[in-house]
Parts: sequence; structure tokens; C-alpha cells
Amino acid sequence: MKIDRDKVFEVVKSVPSGKVMTYGMLAAVAGYPGRARAMGRILHTNDTPIVVPCHRIVFSDGSLSSAFCFGGVNVQREWLEREGVTFTRSGRVDMDKHCIAAPRL
Repeated sequence: MKIDRDKVFEVVKSVPSGKVMTYGMLAAVAGYPGRARAMGRILHTNDTPIVVPCHRIVFSDGSLSSAFCFGGVNVQREWLEREGVTFTRSGRVDMDKHCIAAPRL
């Protein structure tokens, strides 16, 4: 099944500043349940990070992707922190505070 990149990007754009969504949630909301890894590949093609804030997509345990295409884990964390996202002592996003419920499109 071919994944509609624009649909995935629309879901990413629905994640508000200061919040995060997991790759698995993104896949489910975009209509591709079980395709979390494919979401990562799609996000790696994003060339407009201000318009499509892919830094707000994280792993289910709150960890960040070393493959973040705009500079790696440190840049992703910096961008999230600028939006008010906090991290646990283990360096993961505090998912209890910042993970959103799946948005409706």
C-alpha cells in the first residue's frame, strides 16, 4: 500500500506546539496502523520543518530519533524544549505531560 505523504504531513501539522505524538499514533491517525517505521521514512523527506513540525514526533517511550533529519537528537530536543516540552531524568520526553490524544482530522 502506497502511503500518502501529504496525508501524513497534515496529521503532523495538527500536533500543537508543546505537544508530541508517537510514530505509532501518527501511523494510526493517518490511516496506516502498524506502519510506524514507514512514518519515520516519510518524515525524513520533510524539507519544510517550520510548516511540517516533524520534531514533534517521537518514539513511544519518549525517546528521540538519532535520524532526525534536521540535525539529530540534540537539535530535536532543543526545538522541543523551545516549545516548552520537558524531559525526564533519562532524557526522554515526559509523555504524561506532552503526548496528545490522537487528533481528529
